[in-house]
Amino acid sequence: MSAYRGRFAPTPSGPLHFGSLVAALASFLDARHARGHWGLRIEDVDPPRCPPGAADAILRQLEAFGLHWDGPVAWQSERDDAYAAALARLEARGLAYPCSCSRKQWRDHAIYPGWCRDGVCEPQQPQAWRLRSDLGLRPVRWQDRLFGPQTFDPAELGDVVLKRKDGLWAYQLAVVVDDADQGINEVVRGADLLDNTPWQRQLQHALGLPEPRYLHLPLVMGDDGQKLSKQNLAPALPEAEPEARPLLHRALTLLDQAPPAALAEAPVAEQLEHAIARWAPWRLRADPERHLTAAD
Repeated sequence: MSAYRGRFAPTPSGPLHFGSLVAALASFLDARHARGHWGLRIEDVDPPRCPPGAADAILRQLEAFGLHWDGPVAWQSERDDAYAAALARLEARGLAYPCSCSRKQWRDHAIYPGWCRDGVCEPQQPQAWRLRSDLGLRPVRWQDRLFGPQTFDPAELGDVVLKRKDGLWAYQLAVVVDDADQGINEVVRGADLLDNTPWQRQLQHALGLPEPRYLHLPLVMGDDGQKLSKQNLAPALPEAEPEARPLLHRALTLLDQAPPAALAEAPVAEQLEHAIARWAPWRLRADPERHLTAAD
C-alpha cells in the first residue's frame, strides 16, 4: 500500500460544530497514527451556501483543537477546469447526459426515472448533467473499515446530478476528481455519506481513478434525535484553545478511545499526543443503528 494520504473536507456553509469535530478528529488521528499526510480541502463549490468568513472561521477552529493540516489548503472553487474535463470524459463514454427534468416533475417517483437518458425532454429548459447509473459499474462492492462488506446497486439509487442547472458543480463529481488529484487513499467521514459511496465508486471506475479505502463513522445526534448539522443550528465550536480542551476530550470519548479523565482539561497538544499513539478504530462499535449523542 502506498503512503497514507487522508483529508478533511468541510463545506464552509457555516462554522464547524461538534459533529464536524468528531469526523475531523477521527480522520486526523487515523492519518497521524499511520504517520501519513492529512490535508484540508474547503468544499466551496456552491458559493450561494458559503457566507463570507465561514472558511476562515473553520481554519481557526481546527487550529484551536490542534488539528493542523499538511500543505496548503485546497479550494474547490479553483478547480472548474478539472471537473469540466472529467465530465467531458464521462459524456464521451455515454455515461453522462443533460437533463431538463425538475424535481417537481418526478416527485411521485422514489428516484429520478431517467426520462432524459435518450434525449433531453425539454431542450429549451435549463439542463443539469446526470450520471448513467445503469451503465456503470454495478453492483458496487467495497469493504468499509467499520461497517464491513457493502453492496449497492447504484441504479436503485438513481442517476445522480454531476453538474447543476445553475452551472455549479455537484458534490459527487467534485469529490471524486479532487480525491484522485490529491492522491487521497484513505477517507474517514460520517455514515451519512455511506450511500454516496456507490456513485463515487462508479465515477472512479468510469474515469480510471484509484479507489480509496473508506471508514464511515457513527453520526453525532443532538438531544432532539436529529443529526447535528448547521441546518439544525448546532452550536459552533470555539476558536480558543482553552475552551476546546473539554470538547476534544468528549469527542475522543465518543469515538470509544477511552481517554483518561485526568486529560479532560489538558492542553489539546497533550490530549492529541496521547490519542495519536493509542488510536484504535477497531474500538468503534460497528452498529449501523448506533448514533453518538452528548449523553453517551
